[in-house]
Amino acid sequence: MEAFLVSTAIVALAEIGDKSQLLVLTLATHFRKPLPIILGILAATLLNHVAAAELGAWLGVTMSTRSLRWILCLSFIGIAIWPLIAVKPASNAQVAPEIGVFATTLCTFFLLEMGDKTQFATFALAANYRSPLTVWPARHWELCWRTCPW
Repeated sequence: MEAFLVSTAIVALAEIGDKSQLLVLTLATHFRKPLPIILGILAATLLNHVAAAELGAWLGVTMSTRSLRWILCLSFIGIAIWPLIAVKPASNAQVAPEIGVFATTLCTFFLLEMGDKTQFATFALAANYRSPLTVWPARHWELCWRTCPW
């Protein structure tokens, strides 16, 4: 129960003002179809963070706490440096074919959440508590927070 409550609190605080809230707002104003957007977010969140919780729990059992701290620290440093690297746009960029609201939401949200601070929090908490089933349900509260109209 402690793992669930701690992870719920950390995830709720980490998501305030996050880029994923801006993505949900953008998708909702562009498509104006809330149900496929909500279902796409649900599917992407479940896929992304179940994988993070499982990987974290597995590494928590197989690696020492000190090694996990170094890996997490280096990951955060890498994510901080990544935006500073200049990326040149492709000269022959093409528009992707229409795949529908659900698939667009699923793909963009899944990719957006890769390397997100809450994914690392889920990973670290699962490694600490060694129980992914008590950590990743906190992501459902985050999903509710993102998709509710307040």
